[in-house]
Amino acid sequence: MTIATKRRALLAGAAAILAAPSIARAQGAWPERPIKLVVPFPAGQAADTFGRLIAERLSARWKQQIVVENKGGGAGIPALESVAKAPPDGYTLVVGTSGTIGINPSFMKGQMTYDAIADFAPCSNIFQVPLIIVAHPSHPANSVAELIAQAKAAPGKLGYASAGVGASQHLSMELFKAKAGVDIEHVPYKGSGPAMQDLLAGHVTLMMDSVTSAIAHIRNGKIKPLGVTTLKRAPLLPDVPAISETVPGFDAAGWSGILAPAKTPRPIVEKISADMRAEMAVPEVAKRIIELGGIAHPTTPEEYAAFIKAEIEKWAEVVRISGAKPG
Repeated sequence: MTIATKRRALLAGAAAILAAPSIARAQGAWPERPIKLVVPFPAGQAADTFGRLIAERLSARWKQQIVVENKGGGAGIPALESVAKAPPDGYTLVVGTSGTIGINPSFMKGQMTYDAIADFAPCSNIFQVPLIIVAHPSHPANSVAELIAQAKAAPGKLGYASAGVGASQHLSMELFKAKAGVDIEHVPYKGSGPAMQDLLAGHVTLMMDSVTSAIAHIRNGKIKPLGVTTLKRAPLLPDVPAISETVPGFDAAGWSGILAPAKTPRPIVEKISADMRAEMAVPEVAKRIIELGGIAHPTTPEEYAAFIKAEIEKWAEVVRISGAKPG
């Protein structure tokens, strides 16, 4: 070993010794101060609603305030980038979603400024939100099977509305088209609200929407449900079949969970995950998630990492076969 090499080794050892106390403090006493939770969408959206719910529960458990910061715009890219670059000390977290983590890596590939896998440490998912194919009462199909038969009888003649190009509603319907072998034209809108208004008015007769958004109109009979996108039926709509009952294996949903910057100490990541899972096991929390239109989906860090990897692969294939591109 050369003198220069020995010197570098000594310096590295000294640096490790100096850093050890701060690492120990971060892992042992965390959290010692307020935590920032970045939500990549405006207040009121599902990621914000469920993020605030879990933030409130963890704040009480940890005796430290979790400050929610809404950082919308740019398909969530600026928000995720800011957290990817934050110090990995457990004091800056982000709500990762089906769009920002699952869909963006393929759909927004040329515009991505973060790596959905390498830049983050997954803690736990919070929920999944079923999507649903709904129709105007005048639409002839009353089930997924009837819709498939209708679409096969008139390829390209039917149209469906969604919240916009690249939204989970759009790509979930494209996944349905691929698995069912049907051709239904996409009619994109700038948000779920305008699309639903046209559906209610009968200007379009089919739509893929979230259960959370559509449930009131389903209950008052203004639209009819055909099938939900999750593998199993939605708790809020137990009488509505899952699409998988007609198209075996079909499974798609919106989701949100908590991510920390990569290299956050493992004990902190595991504590966040364990405490999130403990809170979601509380009956009143699980009930509230269902009331908000979701399904609790607690995971270990390893389970969440595997889930994210599978989601990225699934949506990359949907983007490929649909040819969907940012508008």
